[in-house]
Amino acid sequence: MARIGIYGSSFDPITNVHLWTASTVGRRCRLDKVVFLPCSHKRRDKEMNVADSHRWNMILLAIENNENFEADDYEMNQEAWNANTYETMKHFKEKYPNDEVFFIMGADLLVDIGAGKWQRGEDLVKENKFIVMARDGIDMLKVISKSPILRNNDEGFHLIDKGLAMEISSSYIRDEFAMGGEPRYLLPDNCYQYIIDNLLYQRE
Repeated sequence: MARIGIYGSSFDPITNVHLWTASTVGRRCRLDKVVFLPCSHKRRDKEMNVADSHRWNMILLAIENNENFEADDYEMNQEAWNANTYETMKHFKEKYPNDEVFFIMGADLLVDIGAGKWQRGEDLVKENKFIVMARDGIDMLKVISKSPILRNNDEGFHLIDKGLAMEISSSYIRDEFAMGGEPRYLLPDNCYQYIIDNLLYQRE
């Protein structure tokens, strides 16, 4: 039985912090594989800055030399009404029926699930396992204890509360490109060159 982590994000663009996070989580949680899952541009709560094809190409470039990393375009191909984490995890458990599948997320998302903001949040928590990464200012144990949705299913959470506080974001990198900055050491070299070659994130 393999241990597989599903790592969802906009990846707009993918950064060195994304890669470092996936590697660190994979090592600490003894994952055999981390699946990079770019979200759909059709989600109502997300606004992408480049075409899906560019986000996808950059992910492939970023992970090409790591045999423990894989990309999956499942959510990219979903309509907005079906692009939710419950359906996503159902899909991956069906794809890997003999393996243990985890959803990797930050503690900020744990707060939202606990507050009942996610579609089918209670079913999601009851039926799945999670790896939750610390975020500054969020007490994960307190979040779980205060939410009936979370505290009644707390055996499904693996909390990582140290050493994952790097906060260089994709939005920071986009802003640097737009302002004519030099963020080349914040993302893989081949992704940096891809952005330059395709004139992405440039201010019009």
